[in-house]
Amino acid sequence: MAGRPPGAPPQTTATRPGAAPASDPVTARLRRRLRRVRRRLRTAGVDYFRGGAADWPVLCALALLVPLLILLNIWIPAWAPPTALVLPILAGALLLRPGSLVVLYALAALGLSAESVIHTGERVASLNPEAYVYGVTPGAALVVGAAGVGGLLLAQFRARVGVPWWGGSTMLFDLRERLRVQSRVPRLPDGWHADMALRPAGGQSFSGDFVVAARTGPGQRVLEVVLADVSGKGMDAGSRALLLSGAFGGLVGSLPAHDFLPAANGYLLRQSWDEGFATAVHLVLDLDSGEYELLSAGHLPGMQRLAGAGRWEVKETTEGPLLGIYDGAKFEGVRGRLNRGDVLLLCTDGMVEAPGRDLTEGMDRLMGEADRLVPGSGPGAGAGAAAALIETVARDINDDRAVLLLWRD
Repeated sequence: MAGRPPGAPPQTTATRPGAAPASDPVTARLRRRLRRVRRRLRTAGVDYFRGGAADWPVLCALALLVPLLILLNIWIPAWAPPTALVLPILAGALLLRPGSLVVLYALAALGLSAESVIHTGERVASLNPEAYVYGVTPGAALVVGAAGVGGLLLAQFRARVGVPWWGGSTMLFDLRERLRVQSRVPRLPDGWHADMALRPAGGQSFSGDFVVAARTGPGQRVLEVVLADVSGKGMDAGSRALLLSGAFGGLVGSLPAHDFLPAANGYLLRQSWDEGFATAVHLVLDLDSGEYELLSAGHLPGMQRLAGAGRWEVKETTEGPLLGIYDGAKFEGVRGRLNRGDVLLLCTDGMVEAPGRDLTEGMDRLMGEADRLVPGSGPGAGAGAAAALIETVARDINDDRAVLLLWRD
C-alpha cells in the first residue's frame, strides 16, 4: 500500500491514527439484547391487541395493582376506599379471558378481606372506636361484587364472540360502513340523477333494508338497482341484510335480468333461516332510451311522476311471491319509460305502513310529498329529497325505511 513502509502492519480502523476506538464487545452485546427484547415486546403487544396472545402479562400487572390499592387503603383510606378495587376488576373485564379474570377476582376478594380485618383491628385498638369511620362496609362489598359479576359476563361474551373488546366495536363499525358503501348508487351519465336514504328502526346503526346498484351491460349503459327489505328490523335483520347484500351484489350484472330474482330466491332457501324471507324490487333501466322494467318479489310497486301529465302513476306489477318461501317461484315485470323531467320512486313498506292507515293512503301521501320536494329538473333539483321524505312522511315510524329517487332532466 502506498505511503506505508515495507514490513509495517496494515492499518485498520482500530490502529489507524486519529480513528475512534472499536466498540466495547460487552456494550455491543447489551445493545443486541436490548434490541431483541424490544422487538419481542413489540411483537407480543401487537399479538395481544389482535387477540391472539396470552394475557398473563396483563394479569400480572393487574395482580400487582391489587396489593398496591390495599396498601393505599391502609395508609390513606380517605383517598383509596375499598371500592377502589373496582378499577382492576373493570380493566380485567375488558382485557382478560374468563379464566384469568377468576384469578384476579380471587386476589381482589382476598384483598377486600385483608382490608376488613386490618380496619377492624384498628377500630378496636383506637381510643374512640365509635369515631373510626374507615373500613369495608357491606355496601362497598356489594359494589365490588356487582362489578365482578358484570365483568365476568362481559368477558364470557367476548370469549364467545371471539374478538377482543376493542376489535368488536371496530368490526361492527366496518360492517355498518360496508352496508353503506354497498348501498351507494354508481355515478350516472349526464342528465340522470339519483338520491337515496336509509333509516334503521329505533335509531340503530343496522337496517334490514338495503340497496344494491351497479352499471351493467354493453358500455355500462344499463343501471340495475335492487331494493330489498329483509324480515325483522334493526340489529336482528342487520346481519341477514349484510349477508344478502353481498350475495345480491355478486348476482347483479352476472345474470340476465329475469334470472336475478329466481337466483336470489334460491339463495335464501339454502340459508334455512327461521325468519328467512325478504321482499325485493329489481329495476333494470336503459340509460340511453330511459326504458325500464320493474320486477317485484312481494315488494311495494314503483311510483313514477309523469312530467308531461303533471301526475303520479303507480307501476303495478304481477306481484311475485316473497323471496325465501318456496322453490321455483316466477316473477313477472312491468315496463315503463322515464322521459325528461320524470321521477321514479322506489321505497320499502316502512315508508307507507302505519297502524290504522290504509296502504294506498300512505302511498298517496308519499307521492304528494315527493311532488313537493322534487319540483323540477337540473343537477340541484331533488338533492336530499329522499332523506326529507323520510323525515316528513315516516319520521316517527318504528320500522326500517328506505327511499330511492331516480330522475332525468
